[in-house]
Amino acid sequence: MTTFRTLILGLVLLFGGVTVTQAYAQGNAQMETARSTGVIGERIDGYLGVVGSADAEIVRKVQDINNRRRALYEKTAAETGTTVQQVARIAGEKQLAERVQPGEFYMDESGSWKQK
Repeated sequence: MTTFRTLILGLVLLFGGVTVTQAYAQGNAQMETARSTGVIGERIDGYLGVVGSADAEIVRKVQDINNRRRALYEKTAAETGTTVQQVARIAGEKQLAERVQPGEFYMDESGSWKQK
């Protein structure tokens, strides 16, 4: 991907092309608790993940959130001429930098869960 295309994609993501927090657990007390207690965490690939094990309701909600995120990534990829994976990755990096709080978990490049 060219530097220009990366810049455009970054700006689209920054200014609302992909509002991951809308496709997130924000405002859902059960999911916020799961996040703060280390049951779920952000992945570098732009999706939410289950850190260890979780009850079926949490797993279902994670899948729902990820489906909504993927739909946003697909829309943004189509608008910017990039791939879904590129959009998801940039969104994931943004989520890790801006959303993950100290004590919460995230998945790094190697696929390992780390605590911030």
